[in-house]
Amino acid sequence: MESKRNADNNESTNLELVLEHIASEQKSQSKSLSGLILAINSISERVTNFEGELQNSGPISVSTDVTAIQEMIKKAVTEIKMVVASQEQKPIIKKYQVLLFPERDAKLFYKIVFGRWLLFLSIMLLLTNLYKFSVHFSDNQKDIKLQILDNSRIYNSWNNLYLISGKRFRKVMDSVYYKTE
Repeated sequence: MESKRNADNNESTNLELVLEHIASEQKSQSKSLSGLILAINSISERVTNFEGELQNSGPISVSTDVTAIQEMIKKAVTEIKMVVASQEQKPIIKKYQVLLFPERDAKLFYKIVFGRWLLFLSIMLLLTNLYKFSVHFSDNQKDIKLQILDNSRIYNSWNNLYLISGKRFRKVMDSVYYKTE
C-alpha cells in the first residue's frame, strides 16, 4: 500500500517538476516574444513614419524605390513571426545509459583505466600473493618448530636412558648410534 503511495507521490512530484519547468520556459518565451513584438512594432512605426515623411516632404528630385526595402522588412517580420510561432514546447527526454566505452574523451578514459586501474590491480595481485606467501611461511615455521620439539624429546629421552642404563646397555646404544650415523 505504501509502495503505491510512494509511486503516486513520485509521479506527482515528477509532474509538478515538469509543469514548473514548462511554466518557466513559457514565461521566458513569452518575455522574448513580447520583446520581439515590441521590436517589430517599433520597426513598423519607423517604417510608417518614414513613409509619412516621404509623402510630406514633397517632390524629391532623386527617386528611390522604397517598396523593395519595405517588402524585405515585411518578409523579415513574417519570418520572425513564423520562427516564434514554430517554437513549441520541446518534450523533456530523460536518457538512462550504461556505457562500457565512453562516447567522448576516449583518450582520458583509457589513461585512467590503464593508468590507475591497472596499477590498483597489480597492487592487489601483489598483496594476495604476499598474503599467500606469509601463510605458507607461517605454516612451514610451525612445522619446523614441531619437528624440533619432537627431535628434542627423542634426544632427551635417549640421553636419560643412556645415563640410567648399565655398561652393557650403553655399549648396545653406542653401536646403534654409530650405525645410524
